[in-house]
Amino acid sequence: MMEESFPFHYSLLEYLFTLVGLLLFLLDIALDIWTVVSFYQDGSYVYMAVMIFLLLGSSVLLQVFSWLWYSDSLEKIETKVEKCTARHSLIKPFHFLQLGVYLRYAGVIEISTTHFLQHTNSFTEGMAVYLSHDLQMLRLFETFSESAPQLTLMMSRILQRGELELMTGLKILTSAAAISSSVAMYHRNMRAFLPKKRKMSWISTGVYFLWNLLLIIPRVTALALFCSVLPCYIIAHFLSLWMLLVLAAWSQKTNYMEHSGWEWLYRASVGLIWYFCWFNVSTGSIKLKSILYYSFMALDTMMLLGFWCWRVFEYAGCWRSLNPYMVIPTLLGLYVIGILVKIMYYRCFHPNCDEKKITEPTEEGQFRQVAACYDVTDSGKNSHYTTAAAPAQTFAGVPNRHRKMAANFYS
Repeated sequence: MMEESFPFHYSLLEYLFTLVGLLLFLLDIALDIWTVVSFYQDGSYVYMAVMIFLLLGSSVLLQVFSWLWYSDSLEKIETKVEKCTARHSLIKPFHFLQLGVYLRYAGVIEISTTHFLQHTNSFTEGMAVYLSHDLQMLRLFETFSESAPQLTLMMSRILQRGELELMTGLKILTSAAAISSSVAMYHRNMRAFLPKKRKMSWISTGVYFLWNLLLIIPRVTALALFCSVLPCYIIAHFLSLWMLLVLAAWSQKTNYMEHSGWEWLYRASVGLIWYFCWFNVSTGSIKLKSILYYSFMALDTMMLLGFWCWRVFEYAGCWRSLNPYMVIPTLLGLYVIGILVKIMYYRCFHPNCDEKKITEPTEEGQFRQVAACYDVTDSGKNSHYTTAAAPAQTFAGVPNRHRKMAANFYS
């Protein structure tokens, strides 16, 4: 039973975040519609078409993942709203109508409300954690399949039209903060799968948010600058780099989905996330992987900025509002600061467990600590115990994707 598997800590704060997340999800849809309408009114039909493609593509991606996860665990559905939907064979039509995410929100809110009002046992608390994790994963996919490309598109349009003002800059910064917040909240949500975990303070969450923000801003800005001067080549850049990143995900031998045939969809999504931001998908020497990833992305970002700088000098009269001698050092400086803040986070704030806890059973005696909950700054030691401890894990009733992501995310 699930209550024998994890000592969950699904607090009122997480419950409120779920409610706020639903409201923000609805608000985001309204803002997307408003953006499409504004593009149409301005006569920017190309931008409108790209925006619609991003919205539809992201929505379909989310519904496919949601349906696949439901298909793998229909017999384990516990909430009344989901049972009723499954009993009337409506889960598939719901996803076809792009409503699967709302069904998941309804399930999380139902079981969380039941837990807080009736003070039920850890089973309902655990169910809330599992359902919430699936929602956070879907929101993460949405962030990098819709929000990040949309921000790049909006910044590119602003740069082309020369509308770079204070309020515009604040809007861009807010959007980048929303992307970083999505990554940080996913990170915080994953901690529910670490038994006897060290309590994660809001300072720790804030530091995690900060280094992601400092790394995402230069990346998205470089893409937008490149797109503003060479819009036709951004597609070639994305496809070539994305395919390379998908192959990199394949080389990590990911095993997230229940069926191997759908694993390539997950790898394609990981490649999309990696195009903007780092995301750990495997155990092992994560330190070396991070160094390789950030070095490669730094070179790619400098290449994008170099092409933009070349076009600026070639057509200097059209780009008086931006000085390459200030923009490029600023973006590269933010990138370096972001790397330093990330190193500080993993040295001082990352949830770690010592060697003893790896083989020590919990109070219930039903499972062992997640193998990969180490600080990545000690990768050699970590990879040894990760391999050694993995076979000893017993996660009764836990979907494979949950325990795999917990092991990967905290390696």
